Amino acid sequence: MCSWLPSAILLSTVFFIGSALLVTDYKEKFIGCNLYPVKVTKSKICEKECRPDGTETLPRGIVTRTTDLEMRPLWGPPKKKKSKSPMNLLAIAVGIKQKQNVNEIVKKFPLAEFGIMLFHYDGNVDGWRDLKWSDSIVHVSAINQTKWWFAKRFLHPDIVAAYDYIFLWDEDLIVQYFHVGRYLSIIKKEGLQISQPAIDADKSENHYKLTAREINSTVHRRAVNIHGPGRRCFENSMEPPCTGFVEMMAPVFSRESWRCAWHMIQNDLVHAWGLDFQLGYCAQGNRTANVGIVDSEYLIHKGIPTLGGSAGSLTNAEVERLASNKGLQATSTLEESDVRVAVRRESYMELDNFKNRWRKAVREDECWVDPFHQHVKPN
Repeated sequence: MCSWLPSAILLSTVFFIGSALLVTDYKEKFIGCNLYPVKVTKSKICEKECRPDGTETLPRGIVTRTTDLEMRPLWGPPKKKKSKSPMNLLAIAVGIKQKQNVNEIVKKFPLAEFGIMLFHYDGNVDGWRDLKWSDSIVHVSAINQTKWWFAKRFLHPDIVAAYDYIFLWDEDLIVQYFHVGRYLSIIKKEGLQISQPAIDADKSENHYKLTAREINSTVHRRAVNIHGPGRRCFENSMEPPCTGFVEMMAPVFSRESWRCAWHMIQNDLVHAWGLDFQLGYCAQGNRTANVGIVDSEYLIHKGIPTLGGSAGSLTNAEVERLASNKGLQATSTLEESDVRVAVRRESYMELDNFKNRWRKAVREDECWVDPFHQHVKPN
């Protein structure tokens, strides 16, 4: 008995310590956050309390997890009292050459109900000072950066959590036939988590049949395009761009869908080509129902090239053709038209990179379950 007693005590001690470590590790993994260190005299409620990373030493009431883009005066009350109705956000990447067109866009969005944020890709902020709304909005400047580069860095979900909908638009949109109040009413009624105004295909640069305006319609969610041009879409097609799809020039996100989409924007793939085909995964459910095109409030898309110049006298078709020619390399000595072609070629390269990353992520994530696996064909 004396010979095995020390061994039994040792085994019991090891078992007790190991069990404690396993339970602690299990709790941390199950709860999904850091456990706040408390004294043994505290209530058991505190032992299970979750706190945001970095706030473990702060009292709960002082922690503010989100923010907004509202400007605050240095003293006294705000100059203009904001509406009590839910706020929304309009963010546009702009250059001074499109100043007048952007002015027409911004005037469609009441400042009492919208936060406005301009991303200046040409660095010219002072040139907008003469517009009466300029001092009431947020300006961000970074030379030759895209809309998606800005969005990834300045529209973090915790920053825009105060806004119900985020309009992430291009600068070359004509808003003559668009009313934002009616648009919001429609997407709320239809339950659209990701949407866009339809595009007048007769007057616009339009790449997909799905986003073209349907006459005498309020909303549509799919397109039938059996004979082309472009990808063939049938009545039973379940994949983008036949359904569950919006283009990148004028998307509108709900707060929840943007939180998902933001995580999918790649830091180094600034043109975001390919992202539109995967946005349906952020539709908070069935993408064929929660993603749609609003026909009654529509836009004209001018399709003006900005970053990289205007491509001289080249048409967009010629830019596309040259961009597919692998012989041209982007250098500092290129002519303006060649720079534009190089920019477009970079977009195609990023599209391939994004597709490859998606496939790799799917292969490597053993826990991920594709919610649309019945409709997704293997690549």
